This record gives sequence, C-alpha cells and structure tokens, in this order.
Amino acid sequence: MTPDSKNILLVVGAATPPGRLSRAIDDAERVLAAMQGITVDVVNLALTPVELCDGRADADYSPATRQVLQRVERADGIIFASPVYRASFTGVLKNLLDLIPIASLRGKSVGIVAMGGSDHHYLAVDGHLRLILAWFGAVVAPTSVYLTSRDFTDGAPSARAIDEITDLAASVVALTQRLPATPLGPATLAERAWS
Repeated sequence: MTPDSKNILLVVGAATPPGRLSRAIDDAERVLAAMQGITVDVVNLALTPVELCDGRADADYSPATRQVLQRVERADGIIFASPVYRASFTGVLKNLLDLIPIASLRGKSVGIVAMGGSDHHYLAVDGHLRLILAWFGAVVAPTSVYLTSRDFTDGAPSARAIDEITDLAASVVALTQRLPATPLGPATLAERAWS
C-alpha cells in the first residue's frame, strides 16, 4: 500500500451462508479493486463469525474476533451490507458493532447496502444503521443501496444493482479521500461518556 492509497472494508452482515447479498458485495469488491490506489478487504460474518459481545476486555476475545476488529480499525472506509431481518439489520452485524471501539469508526466514511424481500422495508436497515453510525461519529454517504429479489437473475445482480453499488463504492472512496486526517467536529457524546 502506498501512502496515498486507501483501504476499503466490505462487511457482509448476514448470518447465513453466502447468497445474493454476498454476490452483490463481490461486485462492489471488483469495482473497488479496479480503482487506482484502493485496496479492498472483505469480512463476511457468515464465514468469519465473531464472538458474542459480553463486556470482557478486547484482549480476552479470540484471535479471530480481534482480527476482525483490527481490520475495521485499519480500514479508511467501510461499506456495511445487511439483509433486512425483523425490520432492522441482523444480530450478527449488531454484535460486531457492539464490539467495535468508538474510535474505530469516528470520522470514517461509511456506505450502506441493504437487501429486503420487498420495497416496503427499504428504510429498515438504512434508518437503524444510520442512527448507530451517528453514535460512532462516522461520516455516512447520503444515500444507500437497497436491493430486492427483483434485482437478481439466477443469483446474479442486475445491471441496475451493479450501477448503484458502483455509485455507492465511488461515493465512499470520494468521502474517504476528502476527509481530514483528524475527525470532524467535537467528540461524540458516546466518546465523552467513556472518557
């Protein structure tokens, strides 16, 4: 990695084996990998489970869990992807967010990809995840990607879905490249509570 290069982490927050959402994130990975100065890392929580957040010190979690947290910390930008589950994002993604130190997301550019069964749930993941990302002080792309089964043929994303994922990836990269080295604004309320 060169000093100017940026590392973008893609997090697939599904508990089940890779399916359509993972295929969509594979396309995001390809788009990002083709960009000059961008390295890409992918954490799929179905393939790389993290331990249950139970309040113990970070050092007391398994090496696999600590490695995922280090990958989040090292990332310059992140795209979180989740299926809609019970009118929100998945428990495995919430568990990861519960484990992430506040400083690991503060001032970091973030994008959101959600997938639901119908258009009726298009803000379920977006709305809930944005609130939590605001708590961290992350800089979230203004729009997100929402996919349904109509966006796939034989498990592969449609051209429209790929275009939207490409636009989101480009937005996260653009934000990452333009954000200052120090976080914007005052410390988050969450940080003040812990200091």
